[in-house]
Amino acid sequence: MSYNTLIDPETLNAHLDDPDWIVMDCRFSLSDPEAGRRAYAQSHLPGARYAHLDEDLSGPITPAAGRHPLPDPTRLAQKLGAWGIGRDTQVIAYDDMGGILAAARLWWLLRWLGHGACAVLDGGFQAWLQAGLPLAARPPVIRPRRFEARVNDSLWMTTARIETLSDQEILLDARSAARYRGEMEPIDPVAGHIPGAVNLPTEDNLTADGRFRPADEQRERFLALLDGRPASAVVHSCGSGVTACHNLLAMEAAGLNGSRLYAGSWSEWIRDPARPVATGA
Repeated sequence: MSYNTLIDPETLNAHLDDPDWIVMDCRFSLSDPEAGRRAYAQSHLPGARYAHLDEDLSGPITPAAGRHPLPDPTRLAQKLGAWGIGRDTQVIAYDDMGGILAAARLWWLLRWLGHGACAVLDGGFQAWLQAGLPLAARPPVIRPRRFEARVNDSLWMTTARIETLSDQEILLDARSAARYRGEMEPIDPVAGHIPGAVNLPTEDNLTADGRFRPADEQRERFLALLDGRPASAVVHSCGSGVTACHNLLAMEAAGLNGSRLYAGSWSEWIRDPARPVATGA
């Protein structure tokens, strides 16, 4: 059995000694890019490797790109292999934000490279701690494997494609409501949202304890937005193509398959001042 959306701490703990399971620590802070690496060095799930959002899960920033461009697939495949991930590996990703940040990003990147056996730890690092499960401080001994990428570029959209969305397609903006409305913008130089985008903050996917809402509850939320359209009509956006993966994961966990990612998202959209910007609700 493979896990391809979410996994609970107890199930993961039962597989920690399985050589075909690899755990990835994706903790990261946008305000302190080295915070996740320091936290990993202090303690992490046994056997976990560390993936840095900027260095490992993103490509170089160019004048036309957003803050977290997609990485080069060949280079990412080499890193995955160096972490010991092969085609038959079950990957589990976690962070300390309920999967909202880099864990969901790694989950989506693996799907992009044709590897569906990846799940996000539901509740993240905090849920693991609350369950009283073991931790480690030393990095694991890694046996590298060969990871063969099978890139599927139909899973994401370019900015040019976003500019030509049809009336039947829905652009979901995963940022907070205040950022979407343009009332504040702590990261990017321009506030507001892409005209026509609908706001659905990632935080709404989680319960108070940081776990995903029940699948049937998630499904009702998204079906209301779809209004009879298929899940494939949805394109997910955010600030830089990272937290949008959380909404995409939420849809998949609710059985609504086929939505896509706007990889460049808001930070790429505003690179060209000629592109329109909307504010307000």
